[in-house]
Amino acid sequence: MSSASIRTLIKILEQSQRIVCFTGAGISTESGIPDFRSPGTGLWHKIKPIPFQDFINSEAARRLSWQQKFSGRLGFETAHPNRGHRYLADLVNTGKCTAIITQNVDNLHQNSGVPENQVIELHGNTSYATCLNCKHHYELTDLRKQFEMFKQIPPCQNCGGIIKTATISFGQSMPKIAMARAEAAITQCDLCLVLGSSLSVHPAADFPAYAKQLGAKLAIINREATPLDHLADVVISAEIGSITAELAAAASASDKIQDN
Repeated sequence: MSSASIRTLIKILEQSQRIVCFTGAGISTESGIPDFRSPGTGLWHKIKPIPFQDFINSEAARRLSWQQKFSGRLGFETAHPNRGHRYLADLVNTGKCTAIITQNVDNLHQNSGVPENQVIELHGNTSYATCLNCKHHYELTDLRKQFEMFKQIPPCQNCGGIIKTATISFGQSMPKIAMARAEAAITQCDLCLVLGSSLSVHPAADFPAYAKQLGAKLAIINREATPLDHLADVVISAEIGSITAELAAAASASDKIQDN
């Protein structure tokens, strides 16, 4: 990380009026949620993911999936928004950030104060469940009680369909509405700000490249290198919390100068 890169990003942010933020697992690690793929520490190295078709076809797979969910080992239940989430919430509240496209399922952007309609979840949300057939909404507290009582989740009370956490599993189709909303947001942005994404999971990771292709600026904050670093106007390899704290301080200082 260099001070020159931070100054460049601050200038780009000041000049931008229609920012779209694109976030990945790296923005939530400071909230105690491990990323998914890091060797040895990633969630999928600790808990084997259950493919969508296995969940659909096997009662045993569904039972295991719910056991994993309610075990608390995933870390979502106790997580709270961190400095990165709060910075983006402030950016949204200024009106400069029009949308947050996220690969995360932890609901932390909403919990930080970002309006629901400005968060576009490409991989769903783990804080509630839905029926795969009729889309009826279920609260996890109610499902936990049923699971503890029956050791399984009963079929949907409305249609008899299978109930699943509202996340996108391996082998499950991407959500059409969210993908369309993300594309619409990208086509209108003048800056795509990437935070904490390896940009290696497709088709989600195609959006930042598309923004650059359409003429928007591209800024990337991520601990490791990404496949799009060569396209970016600025790349900062550092912890998101410390960088967003500097960005927030710079924005506050700029506001004070303007007020005077």
